[in-house]
Parts: sequence; structure tokens; C-alpha cells
Amino acid sequence: MTLENSQTSLNKNLLILHFTVFIWGFTGILGALISISAVSLVWYRVLIASGSLFLYFKINKTALKISGSTFFKLVFTGALVGGHWILFFASIKLSTVPVTLVCLSSITLFTAIFEPLINKKKISKLEILAGAFIIAGIILIFKFETKYTKGIIAGLVSAVFASLFSIINSRQVKKYEAPVIAFYELSGAFVWITIYLLFTSGFNQSMALKGADIGYLFILGTICTSLAYVAGVSVMRELSAFRVALITNLEPVYGIIMSFVFFKDTNKMSLGFWVGAVIILSTIFLFPVAQKQIARRKNRS
Repeated sequence: MTLENSQTSLNKNLLILHFTVFIWGFTGILGALISISAVSLVWYRVLIASGSLFLYFKINKTALKISGSTFFKLVFTGALVGGHWILFFASIKLSTVPVTLVCLSSITLFTAIFEPLINKKKISKLEILAGAFIIAGIILIFKFETKYTKGIIAGLVSAVFASLFSIINSRQVKKYEAPVIAFYELSGAFVWITIYLLFTSGFNQSMALKGADIGYLFILGTICTSLAYVAGVSVMRELSAFRVALITNLEPVYGIIMSFVFFKDTNKMSLGFWVGAVIILSTIFLFPVAQKQIARRKNRS
């Protein structure tokens, strides 16, 4: 592949990722609109998503065969995916859409720490510095938004899970097609959440859907999950888990704008929240600039 073709392919993957992140930003709005609990919501979400992917494979006559060891890896990764989404929607219900989405920005920090450890690579000082600024922003939000402590904790643990399965997927996508990975992970999430609901007697009247819930869940399960999840995994053939995590942090920008349009959530936020959010989002935008400057200096020397 020539340098020009490589750059074109990179730009294409970045464009796909940005569009995917915009779709993910809308999931917070849907989560706030759907009336059922976080666990029930995610159960319906992965049911619709895995079902739609299975239908896609049947129509296109795509083979789903993978090795036994990979099957178990993907199914267990599905537990992280399911846990991430449950805590994400729980955080929204315990706080607000902006608070949850800003907490999700800590994916960058956790990926900067976990990716070198898992892949046995040298830890980047710049990535850790970016992570430190994100921690400072989160501490500010914690300090001024104490009424949302449970929601913030749920959001941060959700980010840990998202970071871990993103790193795992960045390795799996080198061997298997993104739709196949997505199908087994989403199916795994469905199985784990079903087991949890069976043991906690969760299949009860609380799972009953209102009229509007059905439409919102269909959009969430198809466009925002099966389609977006496949796209998000596929770009990892060329983009590192850290870079994906960094761009994913634009989700708060899209989500906060949409939450203001739909719910006027910004009126509930203190000045401390906005200072923390600006620190986090500025770090996200300035990181690639700093990375390019360092690379240029190295090339000159």
C-alpha cells in the first residue's frame, strides 16, 4: 500500500469513527427517554442488536465459524460490554446525561494505563499526562457535583469496562471480521444479563414496555448498537485502542449538545462541572496536536 493510499484509508477510518461516536452520543438521550431500569434496558438492547446481526448473517450467508478458544474469549468479553452499558445507563438515571458522558471521557486515561500493560508496550508519558489532566477534571466534577456521586462512580466504572473491551477488540479484529466479533460479544452480553435476571427474579412486571419505549429500543438496538458497534470495531484494524478512546471522548460534546436540546440538562450543572468538563475536553482536542509536535521534533533530531 502506498503512503497516499494509507493516508486515504486512515482518513476513511477516522471519518467512520467520528460518525460512530456521534451515534453513540445519541444513546444517552435514548437511555434517558426509555422508562425501564438500566439492566432491563440493556437486555432488550443486546437482544435486538444480536438478533439483527444474526439476520444480517443469514441474508448474506456469512459464515460465523470461529475457534473454541476465541468463542469463549468473545463471550466473556461480552460480560464487559454488558456491564459497561448497564453502568452507563445506571449513571444517567442516577445523575444526568452530561455528567455521565463527561465521566466516560476517562476511557482515555484507563486505556493509557491498561493498553501498554496488556500489550506489553512502553507506557507513553504524553498519554499519562493527558490522563492526569482528565483526572483533574473528574476531581473537579466530583467536588462540585456531590449529589451525583453514585452516578459519577457508575460512569467511571463503565469507562473502565469500555477501555478493557476496546483493547481486547483491537487485538481480535486483526484475526476476525468486525461483524463476527460484534455478534459473539453482543450475544455473550445477552447470555450473561439473562443469567443475572434469572437469578435475581428480574423477569417481572418492571420489564414491561410502554408504547414509546419500543421505538426507542429498536433505534438503540439496531442503529446505535449493531451498526455502530461493528463500525467501532472495524476501524481498529488501523487505529490503536488509545486513539479510538481519544476520539470516543467526543461523545460528551455531541451528547451534551443533544441533552441540552432535548432536556435542558445544562441548567442543572454547576460552574465546577463546566470547568472540569472544559479541562477534560481541552485535553482530548489538544492531545493529537501535542503528539504531532513531539513526532516532528523527533524526526528533526
